[in-house]
Amino acid sequence: MNQQQHIDLNCDLGEGVGNEEALMPYISSCNLACGGHAGDAVTIKKVAELAKKFAVGVGAHPSFPDRENFGRIKIEIPFEELKHSLSEQIGLVAEACANQNLPVHHIKLHGALYNLCATDTDYAEAMTDFLAENYSKIPVYVPYNSVMHRVANGRLKLIFEAFADRNYEADGSLVSRSKNNAMITDKNQLADHVIRLVKKGEIQSVSGGILKRKADTICVHGDTPKAVELLSFLTQKLVAENIQIKTV
Repeated sequence: MNQQQHIDLNCDLGEGVGNEEALMPYISSCNLACGGHAGDAVTIKKVAELAKKFAVGVGAHPSFPDRENFGRIKIEIPFEELKHSLSEQIGLVAEACANQNLPVHHIKLHGALYNLCATDTDYAEAMTDFLAENYSKIPVYVPYNSVMHRVANGRLKLIFEAFADRNYEADGSLVSRSKNNAMITDKNQLADHVIRLVKKGEIQSVSGGILKRKADTICVHGDTPKAVELLSFLTQKLVAENIQIKTV
């Protein structure tokens, strides 16, 4: 893979942690919770205002309408009902962005819905149809070489995403959050993981194998413990490696 000397750093925001202003200086785009798993009109407005102040791209971060489980488990809901909820969620972000004279930079599905689209053809096709019909001009964050990538390729504007603070299984999927090694919380390990990904297009899985992975944007979760400290350290390391942080 071609050596890349710039990367978009994104972060999930508006999820109730309250650290948005501290995180903003270190990221170039954000994924704004819009009521499905977290967030409301007040938090959406606040994050949109901060994003304008810090010149950070704002993306909608819709999910299964399941605040009780933070959108992290699959719920049984008809696709038409799910699509209606997603439209309402994305609409809240679009309205907040319009009020700040900002475009909606991207759409990134959250949690279980994101993971299902990465692995399940029925979900990937339904979400691709929905996004292509209603938001064809807005790029979508998806994992490289996922089912969603293959289904949506040529139909949606795709931005390939990987995770700074998550470990990967040998098949390229994320280690389940139910396992104690799901997260990368050591700042040096996280920085090495990201720099290797940007410079070599590689991720070392938990089993020791090497995954080839294209990433245009890399996520640090806003609710990761010490997220501000991790991002501050990561940005210093990226700058030292002459890797520019900028929106895609």
